[in-house]
Amino acid sequence: MNFESPFLSSAGFFQSAITPAAPAVNLTRLQTALQLSPCLPGTLLVLPELWATGFVYPQLAELSRQTPWILEQLSELAALYQMVIAGTLVERVEDARGLSLYNTLFFSDGNGLAGKIRKQHLFSYWHEDDWLSPGDSPRPVDTAFGRIGGLVCYDLRFPEVAKVQSQQGASLLVVSAQWPLTRIDQWRTLLQARAIENQTFVIAGNGCGPGNDGNDLILGGHSMLIDPSGAILAEAGEDEQFRTISLDLQPQQLLREKFSTVAPARYAFDDKDKIVGLADCVRMVECRKRLGQRIVFTNGCFDILHAGHVEYLQEARKQGDFLVVGLNSDHSIRSIKGETRPINHELQRARVLAALGCVDAVVVFSEDTPLNLITALLPQVLVKGADWPEEAIVGAREVKEHGGQVVRIVFTTETSTTGIIAKIQKQN
Repeated sequence: MNFESPFLSSAGFFQSAITPAAPAVNLTRLQTALQLSPCLPGTLLVLPELWATGFVYPQLAELSRQTPWILEQLSELAALYQMVIAGTLVERVEDARGLSLYNTLFFSDGNGLAGKIRKQHLFSYWHEDDWLSPGDSPRPVDTAFGRIGGLVCYDLRFPEVAKVQSQQGASLLVVSAQWPLTRIDQWRTLLQARAIENQTFVIAGNGCGPGNDGNDLILGGHSMLIDPSGAILAEAGEDEQFRTISLDLQPQQLLREKFSTVAPARYAFDDKDKIVGLADCVRMVECRKRLGQRIVFTNGCFDILHAGHVEYLQEARKQGDFLVVGLNSDHSIRSIKGETRPINHELQRARVLAALGCVDAVVVFSEDTPLNLITALLPQVLVKGADWPEEAIVGAREVKEHGGQVVRIVFTTETSTTGIIAKIQKQN
C-alpha cells in the first residue's frame, strides 16, 4: 500500500458505544460508519479498547475464538479503504502453560495484520488482572502508515511505555481506551503530556455510553487528536462520533530538529547501588510494600552467570514489582560445593547480577540457606526452580503463612555452571 506522501495523511477515531459480547454487532457498526463516512487513502483510524466485546470477563475466553475472524474482517476493510485500523481485542494464547488471554492492540492494514502491542499495565481496580495476562516488550509496529506506538487505556498513566516506543522510532502514538467520564479531565491532561514529552502526535479512541463492568460506569468519550506541542486538533463529545482530519507530520520533524526530547537516552544509574546490606534492603522493601508493590525473592550462587540464569531471573521479576536476589557468599558456597568453588568472588558475582535490568536488589548472605533473609524481608512471592519440590524450598512455609505464594519456574535453557566448568577443564 503506497500513500501519496510520507508526511501528509489522515488520522481519526471511531468513538462508539460497545454492545457487550456481540462482536458481529460491533463490527457491523464500524462497517456502517465507514460506508457513511469513507476515509481518505492513508488514514489511521483508532477504535476503543475491547471495542468488539467489552469487558465481559466470564465470556472473554470463548469470545477470543472469534478474534481471528474479526482481524480478517478488519484487514478487508483496511484494504478496501486503503487505511490502517487500530483497536484492542482479546487475544487467545494456548501453550504448555495453559490458556492465557491478553488485551491486545492490533494494527490491521491492507496487507493483513501489521502487528500488535499487548496491554502492559492491567487495571486491578476493575479486576482486569484476575482474567487477563500483562504484556511485555512494548515495541512500535511498522504499518503501511509508518511506525506507530501504542498504549492501552491504563498504560497512559505510565510515561515510560510511551517513551520507549518513541525512542524506537514511533512517529505517533495510538491510545485505545475505555476511560470513564468521572476521570475525563485526567484523560485529557495525560494525553497532552504524552504528546508534549515525546514530541509526537497522539490519536486516542475512547468508548462512550454505559460501560459493561457490572457497575454504573459511564465511559467518557472525548476521543481526540493532539499534535506534538500538546495542542488539541480534534476532540469528540460524549456521544458516538466518527472523525478524521488531515495530519501533517512535517512540523514534528522541524520541532525535533530544534530540540529533541526523544533522542537523548542517557543511562543515569549506577548499578552498584543495587548491592545492599540486609538492613538497607529491609528498609527498601518496607517502602516498596507501603506503595503496594509485590516483592519477589529468589536466591542462588550465580557463580558463572549464563543464559539459564538470566531467563530464570527475568521470569522471576515478572511475578511482581521488585526482585530481590539473595546471593550465597563465598564462605556459604564453599560449605555447600567444596573448596574449589566459587570460581568468582562474591562481589564480582553481585556486580554482574546488579547489571541485569530485571534485578532490583542484591543481598549477599553467609548462611547455608537464605531463611534469615527471607524471614526478614517476607516477600509476597518466593521463587525457586521447578526442579525443587515445594516442601523442600527454604522459606516456603514462612512466606505462605504470611499470605505469600511460592512460584516454581521451569528452566528453559539446559545449561549449568558445573557443566560450563567441566567443558573448560575438558578443553584444557
